[in-house]
Amino acid sequence: MFELPSVNALHQVPPFVVFIFFSLAWLIQMIYYWALYSRLSFYKDKARDSELKPVSVIICAKNEYQNLLNNLPLILEQDHPDYEVIVVNDASDDDSVELLQSLSKKYHHLRIFDLERNLNFFSGKKFPLSLGIKSARHDIILLTDADCRPASAQWIRKMQARYDDNTEIVLGYGAYQRTVGLLNQLIRYDAFLVAMQYLSYALAGIPYMGVGRNLSYKRELFYHAKGFTSHYKLKSGDDDLFIHHVAQKANTRIEISTGSHTVSKAKSSFIHWVIQKRRHYTTAQYYRPVFKVLLSLAYISKLLLYLSFIVLMILKYHWLIVMIAFAVFFLSHWVLLALTANKLKERDLAVLSPVLEIFLLALIPVIYFSNLLIKQERWK
Repeated sequence: MFELPSVNALHQVPPFVVFIFFSLAWLIQMIYYWALYSRLSFYKDKARDSELKPVSVIICAKNEYQNLLNNLPLILEQDHPDYEVIVVNDASDDDSVELLQSLSKKYHHLRIFDLERNLNFFSGKKFPLSLGIKSARHDIILLTDADCRPASAQWIRKMQARYDDNTEIVLGYGAYQRTVGLLNQLIRYDAFLVAMQYLSYALAGIPYMGVGRNLSYKRELFYHAKGFTSHYKLKSGDDDLFIHHVAQKANTRIEISTGSHTVSKAKSSFIHWVIQKRRHYTTAQYYRPVFKVLLSLAYISKLLLYLSFIVLMILKYHWLIVMIAFAVFFLSHWVLLALTANKLKERDLAVLSPVLEIFLLALIPVIYFSNLLIKQERWK
């Protein structure tokens, strides 16, 4: 059985070696926070083109009757003069088709594509999503999920306003609805940290992913990249892997202003959330080596910082210096996180961040190694 090392065992560890690891981890984390994450924390929205551009909103739905009933009208009643909503029904066996047909009689800008079960040659959402994109009448594609609702009636207007002559991709923020309970806090905090990473990387000129809950790109870009053909055998990756392959410094912008977010319900079961996380993690191995290194280094250095801090405190080695250094790290973490949380309307997450951080640090390797042992077969 695994046991934590005893105090006596820790005293056998060369303190200077631990201190070196602590110092390196501290330096790496300071670089990540102040050279990268601070870009989002201090980001100021610039004036945008006021021209209203036509948009095609695309949603893939598989047995999403209740979510479509709750959320689709909010998307169909957006404050934008020229947009269509395409819902691709991926062989649902609930009452989704009847609901969509009923809504289409009221909302004439709703278009429905009913995909039969034996036509989905791609894995997961990729074939239904490709069908929706190729059927779109407008060049600006705006993606979300059936379980997401726009944070305001200005969602489409704000996302499309980010486009200029050079922009082909707009990365948005997909939040989770706030409810009571530690699990909800953990899920929201995890999504917040993921967003803090990919939005900060985009601001640094090295975009690497986006989330399908709130993502926009040009249809022409999709055609030029040949859609999802480079990774069509994977069940995930219709959002992050596609963006990973096509995003560049010059063609990618972010949109995080109030009203531009989408909100969805978080999983109510810890197991279901872990399964969702596992599905998301399967695509990371296909990232370019530089991003594998950067993302892994961010996690490993933080874990090492916490562990070496505990060991040095037990050993009482340069404890005052170590305590001050860790306090500087913690203050940097909390200040930048709080500033970003304020921008993304997630203020409550900053308060519980120390506890949630420890949960995630312990959970990430469990999810990673479980993916090596157990494969998932379904996207929904």
